Amino acid sequence: MEERDWLAQRFEENRGHLRAVSYRMLGSLTEADDAVQEAWLRLSRAEPGSIDNLGGWLTTVVARVCLDMLRSRTSRREEPLGERTPEPAGKAAGDPEHEAVMADSVGLALLVVLERLTPAERLAFVLHDLFAVSFSDIGAIVGRTADAARRRVRGAAPTDADLAGQKKVIDSFLAALRAGDVEALVAVLDPDFVMRADAAAVPPGGQPEVRGPRVWAEQAIPLARGARAARAALVDGNVGVVIAPRGRLFRVLKFTTRNGKITAIEVVGDPARLRELDLAVLG
Repeated sequence: MEERDWLAQRFEENRGHLRAVSYRMLGSLTEADDAVQEAWLRLSRAEPGSIDNLGGWLTTVVARVCLDMLRSRTSRREEPLGERTPEPAGKAAGDPEHEAVMADSVGLALLVVLERLTPAERLAFVLHDLFAVSFSDIGAIVGRTADAARRRVRGAAPTDADLAGQKKVIDSFLAALRAGDVEALVAVLDPDFVMRADAAAVPPGGQPEVRGPRVWAEQAIPLARGARAARAALVDGNVGVVIAPRGRLFRVLKFTTRNGKITAIEVVGDPARLRELDLAVLG
């Protein structure tokens, strides 16, 4: 087998890993495939004998490509948080169903929180915490460790009684929404329940404030199509919910709970407000 053919075969063996790294870096299968293709082009121009560890070399190259793409995205200030639109279904790499599966496997809440990191922090966290790349290798790419990024991404685990209690209530809330069960939803709401939404989060024909558990539950169930993309996360230090189709932040729900019941929900949809929220993944 010629050396170039051997390289092509080894590249294909590494393609799945490179795509996974790229997707976690970029949050888009289309862009991830572009990054992988660029890595192949760089490999095809390299001298085969100069590469000792092909897997490590490819990971480094695709990481640097992704870093450049993230920095370019940031410098142009394109796709502000919460305003990305789904890629057309006609793009094979951007097939919505496939990308939804990928996003869910990564963790929708994690993808949302990763959006808050600088490009270098995101790369450091992804390579070290998700793919076990050593700090020394990461430092050669971005010049820093993943510690700062890890602290920003990983919120407190729900180990104390308050957070654990909140998590239990929110899990029941999400289960009722996904099941379309009005009675189960009413059961987790306080009799004095109130929902408030900002202007961006009010559905067509809806109201910015709704009082009463049953009134709101009966309105919410028909509009709960996004519940599949909803995940519990830490929102300003308390357990809340992020709604992020394919990992793109769309809505955040902030909860007030008392005695195991939800007394209030604040729905945040305004992009400027979404950017101000302190989001972290539940440990």
